[in-house]
Amino acid sequence: MRILYIHNDYAKPSGEEHAAAALAELLREHGHEVEFFRRSSAEIADSAWGRLKSFFTGIANPCAARALLRKLDEYRPDLAIVQNVYPLLSPSVFKPLKKHGLPVVMRCPNYRLFCPNGLCYDGERICEKCLGGHEWHCAWKRCAGGRFKSLGYAVRGWAARVSRRIVDNVDIFIVQTEFQRQKFIAQGIPSEQLGILPGIMPQIAPAEDWQAGRFVTFIGRVSPEKGIDEFLAAARLLPEIPFRVAGAYDGMPEIREQSPANVEWLGFLKGDALRQAYLDSRLVVVPSKWYEGFPNVIVMGMMLERPIVTADLGATGSIIDAGRTGDKFAPGNADDLAQKIRTIYTDIPLCRQYGEAGHQEATALYSREQIYAKLKAIIDAACRRAHPDTP
Repeated sequence: MRILYIHNDYAKPSGEEHAAAALAELLREHGHEVEFFRRSSAEIADSAWGRLKSFFTGIANPCAARALLRKLDEYRPDLAIVQNVYPLLSPSVFKPLKKHGLPVVMRCPNYRLFCPNGLCYDGERICEKCLGGHEWHCAWKRCAGGRFKSLGYAVRGWAARVSRRIVDNVDIFIVQTEFQRQKFIAQGIPSEQLGILPGIMPQIAPAEDWQAGRFVTFIGRVSPEKGIDEFLAAARLLPEIPFRVAGAYDGMPEIREQSPANVEWLGFLKGDALRQAYLDSRLVVVPSKWYEGFPNVIVMGMMLERPIVTADLGATGSIIDAGRTGDKFAPGNADDLAQKIRTIYTDIPLCRQYGEAGHQEATALYSREQIYAKLKAIIDAACRRAHPDTP
């Protein structure tokens, strides 16, 4: 099968780009041909004119639609997978796909179909005020940062909703957990148009000789919604325990200097260095305060036999089985987080028990073959919906 993957890259590499590459690689491993049609927000990142233009291209971009038509005529795919369309592609790309009669699958790693900033998070707490057709809350509360940017997010979300250019032209939406699926159903997406596909894990094996590790580790983008403030607050409450942060922190450049002395900052890691950061950890903390889609950090930690402590919230809380593969704490509660960390950190046999149970669960549920089987079922369902009369 020839598959065209459509994605608007973020200005800086993010988990969405890694996920798109991993999905394409998985498809190629199983004999499919995959090409990308993409733009990058880096094109407008340092340009006032570009940011102004993106206000309008996020609503509709006929130029992107025409470019996609040319790509479709040239490549002639059998299926399209769409991920992010903002701000340079826009929902305009869906019309050419249906003009060509293509089955369309849309991967939804966040909640942007219903929440303009995609996070259901207003900068301080979970927020669902935009859901149900109230996008103006995003502009009012400046959920995307500045007033103009938040207004742009709100307007493009409103335009996509009232025009139905996305929901009427997608055969199957991919979500990552049952929690996310239920949120989409509540917003009017029929259950038969929703498929669950967890994050795609690289083939990775734990160390031959299990070691407890020394550190309590945060791995991922350093930002408020990821719970970095609670992680550092817990470190202050546990000065005798060494903490580490592995992730880019350029979005919060002041945070390193403000952190307690028992926190080590590793910066962005990948490959062997990232794997070693997991292995050096006695436990991994995922303290997110928003509805994560599917945090790969959790499953990577489980595969490498690390206990996980995560916020009892949405998808993150649904992956961990408290008392078997790790523990959960009250979202935003640093005191509760510190208590859970101390309990596990000081009990090495418990660390090993949780780590082994996590590894067994991760390999059973999130192996590449298991995930491909789910993806193939989603693709087949999209083809049946697009061409119901085809035997």
